Amino acid sequence: MVFDYIDGASGDEATARRNRTGFDGFLLRPEILVDLSSRSISTTLFGEQLAMPVIVGPTGLNGAYWAHGDLALARAAKAHKIPFVMSTAATVGLSAMAAHAGPLRWFQLYMLNDRGLAKAFLERVAASGFDVLQLTVDTAVSARRNRDIRNGFTLPFRWTTRNIWDTMCHPRWALQMLRTGSPSLALFEEVMGPTPRGSTIAEVMQQQISCSMTWRDILWLREQWGGKLVLKGVSSSQHVLEAKAAGVDGVVVSNHGGRQLDGSASTIEQLPRIVQAVAGQMTVLIDGGFRSGSDIAKALALGADAVQLGRPTLYGLAAAGEAGVSHALKILGEELQCALALSGAKSIADMRGRVVQE
Repeated sequence: MVFDYIDGASGDEATARRNRTGFDGFLLRPEILVDLSSRSISTTLFGEQLAMPVIVGPTGLNGAYWAHGDLALARAAKAHKIPFVMSTAATVGLSAMAAHAGPLRWFQLYMLNDRGLAKAFLERVAASGFDVLQLTVDTAVSARRNRDIRNGFTLPFRWTTRNIWDTMCHPRWALQMLRTGSPSLALFEEVMGPTPRGSTIAEVMQQQISCSMTWRDILWLREQWGGKLVLKGVSSSQHVLEAKAAGVDGVVVSNHGGRQLDGSASTIEQLPRIVQAVAGQMTVLIDGGFRSGSDIAKALALGADAVQLGRPTLYGLAAAGEAGVSHALKILGEELQCALALSGAKSIADMRGRVVQE
């Protein structure tokens, strides 16, 4: 049930598949006889230096994959000198995260129904040293995720004969959960008290998240938050124009990893139009379907400033905890170094335009 939550998507999972196949429509251009003796994949985002143009993106329920999974992800990001984005659906509290995260700590917000509570929440986030806020804007309602429905995946875990047997077949995971206890939406509970129960995790989350948020709320949020503000879930040029007008600092081209509107376009397909609409006036991030350094290189060549990772680091986390996350990041960094070099690029800026559409 835990693997299906990481790996699954909404509906027939067509958008999740398209996120992967979309990369096939863009080809890197090999280059030869370039002096590559001095090259770097470091970059700068929001005035901060990153070792590579990669961010460990916001993912929820990480404590269900590995004990204290949120902290493992944050520590790995710190070791690799890249940002970590803490999710509103984290299974640890703010104080625990502040003690383990590096200086590049960002926060992802689901807009709460109670704006007063949301304001108090933001004040606590800022006081904990988070200086970039990502607001997720593509979850007005939760999509139907068939794997989670079949498994009855929710927090606290709901036990059935089927998943008890499944758990017995995964003794290492079961022993971890016995030692640390069943994970909970600890951050939600810090802010809002006991989390209501639901038949699936999507149902639990939907009870907390506002379904009435509009562009007026973005203006309100801009007034409340003094740091950098990023909208996660942008998928059109019109979204970019509205974001500019609201004083937003950046966007994440995202379809929630195919976990929301099934049947929509892949993020890499949408990226060129959004980069054109941004016209250098905002930071452009992207997620969705990234599995290799060459995938990341294609996004950089199309104009993205950096790539947010979801499943690649979660697969590493579920396999081997912090060491697994660190190993996944190491592989991606080495692959990105190679892709840039073989494309004749000595830097991230050099990579721009080194891609052709098939």
